[in-house]
Amino acid sequence: MQIIALLPGLIAAYVAWMKSARHAFFDVYLPVLILFPDYYRWIAPGLPDPTFSMAAIIPIAAIYFIKKRPGSPSWRFSFADFLVCGYAFSVALSEYLNAGYNDAQNLMFEMICWVVLPYALAKGMVEPEGLRVEFAKRMVWLFFLLSVGSVYEFKMGATPYRMILDRFFPGQADGWVTTFRWGFARIAGPYGHAILAGVILITAYRIQRWLEWSGHWEPTFRKYHPIKQLTKARILTIGLFAGVIMTMVRGPWIGGFLAAVVIAIGKQKNRWMAVGVILAALVVVGTPVGIMFYQYVSVGRAGAKTVAQESAAYRKELIDKYVAIVVQKSVFGWGRNYWPKVDGMTSIDNYYLLLALMHGLLALGFLVTIFVFFMWRLFWRGMNEPLSDPPGSSLSFTLLGIYWSILFSIATVFMGNQLIPVFFLITGWAEGYLIWGKDAVAAAPQTTAERPNSPYNFRRVLS
Repeated sequence: MQIIALLPGLIAAYVAWMKSARHAFFDVYLPVLILFPDYYRWIAPGLPDPTFSMAAIIPIAAIYFIKKRPGSPSWRFSFADFLVCGYAFSVALSEYLNAGYNDAQNLMFEMICWVVLPYALAKGMVEPEGLRVEFAKRMVWLFFLLSVGSVYEFKMGATPYRMILDRFFPGQADGWVTTFRWGFARIAGPYGHAILAGVILITAYRIQRWLEWSGHWEPTFRKYHPIKQLTKARILTIGLFAGVIMTMVRGPWIGGFLAAVVIAIGKQKNRWMAVGVILAALVVVGTPVGIMFYQYVSVGRAGAKTVAQESAAYRKELIDKYVAIVVQKSVFGWGRNYWPKVDGMTSIDNYYLLLALMHGLLALGFLVTIFVFFMWRLFWRGMNEPLSDPPGSSLSFTLLGIYWSILFSIATVFMGNQLIPVFFLITGWAEGYLIWGKDAVAAAPQTTAERPNSPYNFRRVLS
């Protein structure tokens, strides 16, 4: 019955061919990626083992590039394409050199379906075809539904995904269990682990805040509006925020706070002064806090007084113990399953360290360069744009905040399952925005109904 993993691919192929790749991308791929687990696979001897989302994206990408819409902007190759493909290639090459083709084919397939294709479709479709708001809204709606549905997991301590799908994929999800903190179940949704869900839902929350501040939502739900005192946008925001809280993940919460600080810069009239204040605060406050934190984590697990301190001390010990192992095979690493394990430290709760262990400094260099390259360009563009109106509607600072959030968060956990394609969807969107953003149609002109918080009903005219 594992073959049902191919069903989204068949549906996606039909929709893409009969309608368009855009319809299949929005109506099939995004729902499958966000709402279906990616730890279930169709295992076929001698062939790559696709997940639900992998099966969905392949026909969409194939038909998109075969039946590219007449008159659409031609693909503009950019340095970002080299970085994304370089990252995917270096990871796949590392696994091939360390494990041979038979073991490496699944990872090669993952790099195509989780990295290259999401990036390429988001880059070529969202901004060039004026789908910015539609893309953002679709993601927010899907993540909102996920947050609402996750109340069951938070309450009952069991994920409905495993309850329904385990029978079709026996044994494949045994490693993904619900974890608990402070007496509550930490929701993981279809992402396997709560911390992955936390990073992903914070990304969705930031996109929703941009939509809300930009006035892209109508005031109420069309058919049924549950709380008359709250707008539609505010209900969606609260729902996503509740989802973030239910993950109960400290690292991504700090990453979300960093994202909020970055986005707040874009709201200031004097943004350069705001940057200066933040940098000064980092020096004045951050230096002593950094020293205190180093002392806090340096006690070792044996000397930790709380569970939180033990967790932080463990992450420092990881670096102390594993850096020497990274140096032994620094360029291409040891392979996904072959790096030497230190007794009692088999869980590498730092993706940068894990990536260096598995695939070497070359792959790590590509990933870090992707972060730095995009963050610098988004920062520079945001700082040189006119002050956003309404405040908070700068997409440059929203995307920059998302990058900061993920950059910090994956230093506390691995980067796996849907977090990888979500990250590269955001990266493709950001690249399209940086290339075509000025010319793309982001949305229909706003009406006064779409901006219920405005005290005036004057019509804005641009001449």
